[in-house]
Amino acid sequence: MGATGAAEPLHSVLWVKQQRCAVSLEPARALLRWWRSPGPGAGTPGADACSVPVSEIIAVEETDVHGKHHSSGKWQKMEKPYAFTASRPKHLLVFINPFGGKGQGKRIYERKVAPLFTLASITTDIIVTEHANQAKETLYEINIDKYDGIVSVGGDGMFSEVLHGLIGRTQRCAGVDQNHPRAVLVPSSLRIGIIPAGSTDCVCYSTVGTSDAETSALHIVVGDSLAMDVSSVHHNSTLLRYSVSLLGYGFYGDIIKDSEKKRWLGLARYDFSGLKTFLSHHCYEGTVSFLPAQHTVGSPRDRKPCRAGCFVCRQSRQQLEEEQKKALYGLEAAEDVEEWQVVCGKFLAINATNMSCACRRSPRGLSPAAHLGDGSSDLILIRKCSRFNFLRFLIRHTNQQDQFDFTFVEVYRVKKFQFTSKHMEEEDSDLKEGGKKRFGHICSSHPSCCCTVSNSSWNCDGEVLHSPAIEVRVHCQLVRLFARGIEENPKPDSHS
Repeated sequence: MGATGAAEPLHSVLWVKQQRCAVSLEPARALLRWWRSPGPGAGTPGADACSVPVSEIIAVEETDVHGKHHSSGKWQKMEKPYAFTASRPKHLLVFINPFGGKGQGKRIYERKVAPLFTLASITTDIIVTEHANQAKETLYEINIDKYDGIVSVGGDGMFSEVLHGLIGRTQRCAGVDQNHPRAVLVPSSLRIGIIPAGSTDCVCYSTVGTSDAETSALHIVVGDSLAMDVSSVHHNSTLLRYSVSLLGYGFYGDIIKDSEKKRWLGLARYDFSGLKTFLSHHCYEGTVSFLPAQHTVGSPRDRKPCRAGCFVCRQSRQQLEEEQKKALYGLEAAEDVEEWQVVCGKFLAINATNMSCACRRSPRGLSPAAHLGDGSSDLILIRKCSRFNFLRFLIRHTNQQDQFDFTFVEVYRVKKFQFTSKHMEEEDSDLKEGGKKRFGHICSSHPSCCCTVSNSSWNCDGEVLHSPAIEVRVHCQLVRLFARGIEENPKPDSHS
């Protein structure tokens, strides 16, 4: 947002962090205009005129009629900056993970975020967490009605804690049983803000387009709002976890499981475990059954990424609501008799992504055209192939080529799916019988070989799930973030 990294000495000034900031200055609502040197020509827009939406002004600095600063040179805090728009937060609950990533969460918040909140007259209650799941437990216990939002300072793990606490608290208050796989979950009225301070910051990168703390803080200050899908993961009518980014079995599950044993290596453990897992080249046999997302207006390979004000998310939600209304009144087939599809065989990896899963190492992510709020997940199946071909597939995540353009890769846009490992198919007779009734004939195009049957684990947003049999359902736009989605790069501005 701007160009130099410092605030410009304008007659009335929006606090800007230039270049790295993703908050747009494009005029979209009521505009405030000012001039660098108001004088005899003031009142007439000239070559130096600037304009920004009033709703995005954070603080102002007074100058005299000749544009000179007051001696103090300090920014003047507005008494009611949220008067510009009703969506701005006034009081926030902040959770800081002091251990995640490089252990810089507290320092990042104090140096980069807190000054902006003070400038915008936002008050905060701060909790520096001391153990795992403290944020989740706290959200279940305290009165959250006095807050306008929750802020997570840390990595994807801290965000997941806040997410689980907020969703769980909301369902408990609404009397919804989270363990029921078909429960209709109630959205929370509170938004979640993410201040990135982790190792990958996938959720922040995929929703904002950068992992810059000040950019995220500005999104919180101006009260941006972005709806996001959440997937519930169940096993035998028990909720295991919620997922917003990656749910991966096989390759990514093995990586996260192995890395947990090597925490003493720090961030290097992911590289070490990734190389070890790649060289091991394990494949796993099982059955994937899924319900295609017929309501979506996009596809995983249409090269239309999710962007701010996304048309695909908006239209897909409307069509999903229409679909649900018809099912409610019996005008279309109910869930029990919907057309499920089945794929079985040996897989190197099974991935489901609710978002692109982009990060600094993979700027386009695991599924570049995945959408944040369309009520669907992109299910990616990587069948057994040579180590060389799998390496080619992995390299595609770091460049602009289509990573789905391989004969051993299949991708589907789904709203529900189930997975059962070969081992579980043989042991769990109840699940097997239910599968026969629901899925019908199991395909046999990829017969079993003499490989030893083994199980992997699931990587659920960086946490290990050991159950090889799961049921996953996407809940459309269940939570809202203090974000606006990734914006297209603005055209160069000669005045920025």
